Amino acid sequence: MNPTQKPRVKICCISSIQEAQLAISHGAFAIGLVSEMPSGPGIISESLIAEIAATIPPWISSFLLTSKQDPAAIIKQLRRCGTNTVQICDHFPIDGYKKIKDALSWMAIVQVIHVRGPESIEEAMAIAPHVDGILLDSGNQSLAIKELGGTGRIHDWEISRAIREAVEVPVLLAGGLNADNVVEAIRLVKHFAVDLCSGVRTNGRLDEAKLARFISRAAGI
Repeated sequence: MNPTQKPRVKICCISSIQEAQLAISHGAFAIGLVSEMPSGPGIISESLIAEIAATIPPWISSFLLTSKQDPAAIIKQLRRCGTNTVQICDHFPIDGYKKIKDALSWMAIVQVIHVRGPESIEEAMAIAPHVDGILLDSGNQSLAIKELGGTGRIHDWEISRAIREAVEVPVLLAGGLNADNVVEAIRLVKHFAVDLCSGVRTNGRLDEAKLARFISRAAGI
């Protein structure tokens, strides 16, 4: 990230048209809409995702978060939901990205990598040539009930920085971000965008005061 450029902010776990408009009004460049997941916050129905996505201006990125791992299933889901970006939260076959692009040429593809150790750097380098962006989060796919996001945990930002330096696609940073640590995260990782859910919520609802404080702190870099 250019140090003179204001960080982009993606607000995830959007659960209503009102939350989407609130996030956008405070400067979010993207919103995240969470479909069926094995665990985590913010899950809403595909019909509600489609309803919200239909109200999003075309210059705002609308992310469908999916736990599906079959390309054909994701393509069908994207057609039902109407977002302009897909965030694939679990492991995914390398040839699956082309299948999505062949079917939906305009679709931006962001692959989540759950940073658990240095091996995540090699994983990112292998995936990066096939996607439009990488999102670094703090889940755990090896648990009996997978964690695919929304954990509120911070991972090792030194590894995140190494990934950002190693790949040529935009890197989004997620995992435990809030107004108190976003400045340190941005200065260390220098990523394309930050992504958060719980850090701007109170009792599960988007909190305008927390949202404004977070974006103000992020923009003060």
